[in-house]
Order: sequence, then structure tokens, then C-alpha cells
Amino acid sequence: MTIGPRALMERALLHRQPWVRLAAIVAICLAVALPAGAVLGLAGALYGTALLIGLAVGYLMLRHLMVGLLALVGVICLLPFAALPIDIGFSPTFLDLVLGAVFFVWAGRLVTRRDGDLRTDPPTVPVLVFVALAVVSFILGLSHARLTANNARHFAEILLSVLVFVLIINTIRTRRQLNVLLGALMVAGFGAALVGIVLYVLPDDLSVRLLSMLRVVRYPSGAEVLRYVEDNPELPLRAISTSVDPNVLGGLLIFVSTITAAQVVAPRPLFRRGLLVAMLLTMVGCLILTYSRGSFAGLAAAVGLMSLLRYRKLFWVGLGILVVLLILPPSQAYVAHFVEGVQGDDLATQMRFGEYRDALRLIARSPWFGVGFTGTPDIDTYLGVSNVYLLIAEEMGVVGLAAFLAAMGTFFWHFLGALRRCPPGAPLEAPLLGTGMAVAGGLAGGVLDHYLFNLVFPHAAALLWLVVGLGTVTIRLTATPEAEAEAEVATPSLAA
Repeated sequence: MTIGPRALMERALLHRQPWVRLAAIVAICLAVALPAGAVLGLAGALYGTALLIGLAVGYLMLRHLMVGLLALVGVICLLPFAALPIDIGFSPTFLDLVLGAVFFVWAGRLVTRRDGDLRTDPPTVPVLVFVALAVVSFILGLSHARLTANNARHFAEILLSVLVFVLIINTIRTRRQLNVLLGALMVAGFGAALVGIVLYVLPDDLSVRLLSMLRVVRYPSGAEVLRYVEDNPELPLRAISTSVDPNVLGGLLIFVSTITAAQVVAPRPLFRRGLLVAMLLTMVGCLILTYSRGSFAGLAAAVGLMSLLRYRKLFWVGLGILVVLLILPPSQAYVAHFVEGVQGDDLATQMRFGEYRDALRLIARSPWFGVGFTGTPDIDTYLGVSNVYLLIAEEMGVVGLAAFLAAMGTFFWHFLGALRRCPPGAPLEAPLLGTGMAVAGGLAGGVLDHYLFNLVFPHAAALLWLVVGLGTVTIRLTATPEAEAEAEVATPSLAA
């Protein structure tokens, strides 16, 4: 009988002769150290260490799908624009690698039937229709714009980002898995907010040096990494963390702050309540420092709706934060900036109004399937507007926008049904309200920005559909008490 290498090594490690056990340990050390040393010697300490860490994480991702999903959350929140320092016609981003790995592992599980049948919880059908229409619009758009490798990559990223929804509803089956991903979102979001605040309060020169260290993973560097209101250094600095754009950081904070707020007032939170309060205050503080009015309005809408639907305490929390903003002298610049936007007096708001008019003119010329994702057919028009709904209509026409709204409408219809059957204080109440209202807040913020469906920000689209997927899983669990009971037995308390 042939003995495999693993069994042989186990026998050697457990052998009764000490010299055999010592030889086995030395052989294992050499087997690990020699390749690691070769990598460090050839690639250098920095790149070699990064490569070894990447290989270890990649191996774990291929072995365990949940590791890949946690890596996806980490990349979305902390390194959304990081890319490998290589060029193969384009530089693969960390998001590309993680998405490719998790979809590859999931496909393998489907082929081997380890996950059972393919799930199609609502709103899977409108989501797939939306993806199909995006492909149609992309192909039609090539009639007036040249296809480049960069455009093709960005479009593939946005498609995979939308399909994260299908991945989540087919791989997250229990409340334990749901809680793990929600906890990861809160922790990673808190980390992004903390980095944003620290970089904001540090001297500008030091912040520039720290952010410029990310140039090894293709981040921008130099003095231009700092962002100001209206891009005017005479106006207040805006927090960006590692999200490059303050509005994109604000969009991330809508989602993670809403999920955390639901946990703060939940009867049985995932973490200790004091820790959750500190995390939430950090997130809200960073969101204010972004000076993103759309993000603040989105978070206010999410928290306001949550307080109307179930958690009345959040109304007083939100009112307290608003009073603090109105009273404290350091926040007066933010309040003035917000009021200017409401009144339409500042340059950024006036430019938005101009974008809206131009977008409506472009949509009127190509109303059904849009102009695609690579350019416009007319020289007097351009692609891009600070409104996710108008942007979808530009690229995919009113048909594509209708599919997007149908997907969101289906999600919220089933969300309301789940909320009716979920009693107050139930374990799934906070995940249900947190994910549902996070999506609502993100969509509200999308009225004033475009990051949720923009080829330049695929991680933001992945975040949206990740949370929609987690909300859909929560809806399913509220309708399957036996699955919830099984998860209850298997799930240790994270607050302990």
C-alpha cells in the first residue's frame, strides 16, 4: 500500500525515535523556509513579504469561501483602489483578484453540488435582467465608441459586483454566517472611519506622506491626494481615508453606520454596546468630515426610516447629533456648507444642476437602451452625472433603469413582509432593519451622487449588492424558523 506524503510526515512527527521526529521538524522548516527565502531574495523584503502574505491569503480563500467573503469586505472598506504593481495590459486590482477567487470557489462548489441547488430568492430575476440589459447596452454602445482593455475590465468588474448578490444568497445559509459578515462590515467600516479621522487631524504634510506610501499598490501620491471643498485649498479639508474620493467614503459610511446603529439599539447586539457606540460615533464623525451632503442626507434618511419602522430610540440619537452640529463652533463650517447646498448657492450644487440638464438631454436622444458605458455618439454630450438613477438611464436607458428599480422595489416589498413577521426583540430584527435601511440610505444618497453604479468605483457597487444580498438572506431566515433555530444552537454570542 502506498503511503502519501501527509501520512508519512505524520508518522515521522509521531515516531518513537527522537532523531526521526527532529529530522521531520527540520525537513518541514526547510520546506517552508527555502521557498520563502527565495521569494524574499528575488522580490525584496517589501514585495516579497507582500507576495507571501498574498499567497497565504489566496490559499485560504481557495480553501474556505467565507475567508474570501471576509477579504472582499476588507478590500471594499480599506483598500478599494489597490492594484498589483504589474502590468499585463492593465493592473489587476485587489478587488479583481478577490472577486475572481470567490466566484471561482463558488463555481466549484456548484459543480460538485456541495451547496445544493441554486437559490433564486427575490429579487434574483430582476437582478439578472438588469445584468443582461447592461450587457446589451454595452454592446450597443460599441457602435460609437472604441473598446479598450481598460473599459472591458471595468465593465466586467461592475457585472461581477452586481452578481455579488447572487453569490451571497447562495453561500450565506445560517444566522451565524450572516452575523460574521455583518460584524466584518462594522469592524472594517470602523477601521476606514478611524483612518479617515486620523489622517484629517494630522498635519497635511504628514498625511500626504502616509497616503503616498500606498503608491506601491497604484494609489495616487503627492499633494493632490488631499481633497478640499470645491477643490479649493482655501476651503475646508475633506476626509478621504483610503477611499481617494470623499463622496465615495461618505457612501461607504452610510452603509456601515446604519448597520451599526441598528446593533446599538438591538436587545442582543453582536458586540458590546459601549464598543458599538464608540464605533458609531467614529463613523458619523468621519462622515461629517467628508463634507458629503448627499451622504449625510442618506444616513439621516436611513436612521429616520429605521426609527419610524421600529427603533424609536434612534430618533432621539439623531436629534442629539443634529443639535450638537448646530451648536458646536467647529461644525459651523459644515452646517454652512450644507445650507449652501440646499439653497443652491455654491459652485458644486450649480454644477450638479447643469449635469442634470445635460443628462436629461442625453437620455432624450437615446431613451430605451442608453448610449452604453464607453462614450456618447454626439460631440455635444458627455457621459456622467452626479445622480445614480440618471447615470443608469444614460448608460442603459429607461429600460435598464426600470430593471434596477424593479430589483430594489422587489427587495423592499419582501423586506416589509419580513418586518411584519419579525417580532420586536427577535435576534434577526437588527440585521433585518440594519441591512434594509442601509440600502435605503444608500439609494437616498444616490440622488446626489453616482458611485453606486460607476465603472470607476466597482467596489461601491459591490458594497450595495453585498448588503442587498445580506438583507435578502435575513428575509429568508425570518421565514424559516427551523434554520434560525439551528443557527441559534451553532452560534456563540459575539457580545460575550
